[in-house]
Amino acid sequence: MSSKPTPPDGLVIVDKPSGFTSHDVVAKMRGIARTRRIGHAGTLDPMATGVLVLGVERATKLLGHLALTEKEYLGTIRLGQNTVTDDAEGEITSSADASQVTRDAIDAGVAKLTGEIMQVPSKVSAIKIDGVRSYKRAREGEEFEIPARPVTVSSFAVYDVRDAVAEDGTPVLDLVVSVVCSSGTYIRALARDLGADLGVGGHLTALRRTRVGPYKIDSARTLDQLQAELTMMPVAEAATAAFPRWNVDAKRARLLRNGVRLEMPDVYAGAGPVAVFDPEGTFLALVEAYKGKAKSLAVFG
Repeated sequence: MSSKPTPPDGLVIVDKPSGFTSHDVVAKMRGIARTRRIGHAGTLDPMATGVLVLGVERATKLLGHLALTEKEYLGTIRLGQNTVTDDAEGEITSSADASQVTRDAIDAGVAKLTGEIMQVPSKVSAIKIDGVRSYKRAREGEEFEIPARPVTVSSFAVYDVRDAVAEDGTPVLDLVVSVVCSSGTYIRALARDLGADLGVGGHLTALRRTRVGPYKIDSARTLDQLQAELTMMPVAEAATAAFPRWNVDAKRARLLRNGVRLEMPDVYAGAGPVAVFDPEGTFLALVEAYKGKAKSLAVFG
């Protein structure tokens, strides 16, 4: 009797197509990788394309720690129209002539939305309010408020400003932008808030995520490419790319494997998750410094 082949472990960097939910991509990958043990780090809206990091088998243990890293996006913001969802998926709720908005005013509005800011997420989002997803409340017509939360927009650049005419004949402006931000930042909320600041309304019409932490779009593969050849980044390589590396000797590796909390070098204090490797280059665990000792976050070897 032939035994079932063991599915490989690793990260898969997918170039998500538009129109797919992140869950749709996971479902498709379960078929491609022939395993149910697949998760993703950092959801992308159905309209958005680009980098979606999936973990297969043991690599799923890395995902929660990867989700907290910095993200980079390219997008298009339309000034002159608000929508229910703050993006092109939702119906238009208001229109205003944006043709008189100056580049100086746009730059000033963008500057206010750069740095450490308080952001109110879009109502049609996956955030839970009292245990119920915000989009569910919004679709049921509920009136509710989402509290603002701190996010960091380390870079918000406008590359191009294009005159356009909306379907209803309203003169609008389309801004081509790039954003580098912390996890949990909504780019469509930036579009909404920029439009509000300029007094004409705004929403996101296109979005492409080009980076999640160290994983960039040039290493991403489409679902069709992955169907033809499953390209996976081994867990050890993925951990080395994303976290500081701590090489331990054979004795410490043995102690760590036996559940002993190792003394951690001061250099890793406050560094967040650290990847531990034995002398043979085996990835042992993801740990973080806690009272000078290595507290295990996830064990691999």
